[in-house]
Parts: sequence; C-alpha cells; structure tokens
Amino acid sequence: MTRSWRRTPAGPLLRCRAALVAAVSLCVMGVACAAPSALPPPLAGDYSHYSLPDGAEILPPTAVVPPLPPDPSSCGALSSLRPDPGLRPETAPPGSALAAIVARGRLIVGTDQNTNLFSFRDPSTGTLSGFDVDLAREIARDLFGDPDKVEFRLLTSAGRFDALERNDVDLVVHATSITCERATRVGFSSVYFEAFQRLLVPEGSGITSPADLAGKRVCTFIDTTSLATIQRVAPEATIVAVPDWDDCLTTLQLGQADAATTDNSILAGLAAQDPNLEIVGPNLELEPYGVVANKNNDALVRFVNGTLERMREDGTWNRLYDRWLGLLGPTAGPPAPSYRD
Repeated sequence: MTRSWRRTPAGPLLRCRAALVAAVSLCVMGVACAAPSALPPPLAGDYSHYSLPDGAEILPPTAVVPPLPPDPSSCGALSSLRPDPGLRPETAPPGSALAAIVARGRLIVGTDQNTNLFSFRDPSTGTLSGFDVDLAREIARDLFGDPDKVEFRLLTSAGRFDALERNDVDLVVHATSITCERATRVGFSSVYFEAFQRLLVPEGSGITSPADLAGKRVCTFIDTTSLATIQRVAPEATIVAVPDWDDCLTTLQLGQADAATTDNSILAGLAAQDPNLEIVGPNLELEPYGVVANKNNDALVRFVNGTLERMREDGTWNRLYDRWLGLLGPTAGPPAPSYRD
C-alpha cells in the first residue's frame, strides 16, 4: 500500500513574492509564517490567472518520450575511490586540490538556500542549515578540526558543475543525484543518501499516481533528473519547469500546477511548509546522492569518502538523519559504500 506522508507544519520561510495573494501566507524574515487554511480554488483553462515565477518554462506534453537512463550501477558511477587511511591534511599530495584547501585554511562548498531539509536559510539565525550543510561541516571538521572552517557559496543547479570545473568551489553538496552522464564530467563520492522520486499534491486532489496526470500541470526543477522521469511516466502532462524548489510550492499554492514531482526527500521539505499538501504515488526512479568534486581531484574525493566512512561508523550520519530527515520515517542506516579500487 502506498503511504501518504503527513508532516508537522515546520521548515524555512518561503521566499516572498509579490504575486502571492491573500489566500497564501507570506513569510518574511522575523515574522511568523502561518500555514494557509485552504489552498486557492483550482484554476480552469490555461492557468494564467497569476504570473509564473521568473525563469519558469512551460513544456507541453511530449511526443517523444525520453528513454530510460542507464542504471548508474551499470556504468560504475556508484563506485567511488576508496578512502586512504594514510591520507591526512598534512600528507596531502603536493600540488593537489586537497593541499590547496589545507593551505587556504577553509573549505569552499557550493550549495543553495532553497532546498528545505538539505540546505536552506534558517529564518531565526540567517544561516544556512540542513543535512547537506551539516555534511559539509563534517568534512571541514576532518580537514581542520573545526566544522566552522567552511565557506558556502550559493549556486544554481544548472551552474554547479561549471563552478567545479572552474575551481570556483572545492565541492558541491546539494542533493545531487549520481548518474552515468554526470559521472563522465565530475567526480562523485560514495553514496551518502538514497531518495525516490514521487508526487506532491494538494489533499483531496484525486491524484494518486502518474496515470492521473494526463492533461494536468506538473511542476519540477529545470535542471534535474526528475524532469525526464516525469515526461517518461506521464507524457501527456504539461511541465512547469522552475529554477528553484520553493517555486513549485508557490505554483501549487496559487493553482498554477496540479502536482509537483522530485525526490521524496525534497518534497518532504516542501510539504513541511504547508499542511494542505501530501506526498503520494509509487516510488519512481531511485536517486542516489553523492558529494561532487572536480573530475581531476582524486585525493579530495578519497578524503571525502573517509569522512563518510567515519560518519557511518560513529553514528554521525544517523544523528543528522534524525535531526533533518526523520519525518521521512525510520531509516535502516546510511547506504553501504561501493569502491572501484
């Protein structure tokens, strides 16, 4: 039986938008954010009553269904570089990215501030918080003995790999799924979290599976593996592709989309902000998350994998899961690592 996730109304404040109407609660820094008592009534016709978020794209039903991507285990993308017990900050190979980070005295990590539960702006402190933020801090802890020696730089999902290739950031820790295509371009750590794509809908919508999406509008992220998946399983749906995940929350609340879809872990972060929404449907694609590095920075990948090993063994991973992701339900523990050497 498919379980619909319910949640307590919690999470970061929504990004304020002038387009929000009185039926939708505006969240402003320092002001309590009340959940709406009811969603606006569904809009008929072309959904054009309100303006779409800046940068949104409307993708009509597709005549060419995207092919199923190769399983990342089939191309070896899920197998990373084995941690080196002798690799420590003071023994970093000269000239390596790891040595440069140690000499700089801080780790530079790319992430975003709109992915509730993983990386979001805490309204009470103004600081970045979430599972991915704490994971980055654990890497800094192992590098410098101080989890605060990390500098976060905000990136778009579309620009995260470019930033790595330009060496603007040392790592990207941003709920990034490992795929065969991506693994040809960047270096991935071992898997640190496994999510499954599902659907987020208003309660009472009648939508329970991808089969119910024909003729509907579905919101998802512009640069995500989720987009191709929903086009494959619901080719008769119209896609509202947006640049930020909180844009999907807004489009649902304004009746500009009938459903949103991505990883259940990210949907849970959206649902935590509005008690009128629920996660439904079967598990679609498995989405294994990895920390991302420049393709040439092998020593850094090995060091990150050492941190992940330590977090599995000393209970840190479980503590972070309970703190940030417990609303997803009990966990069997962190994914087991796979190495290719």
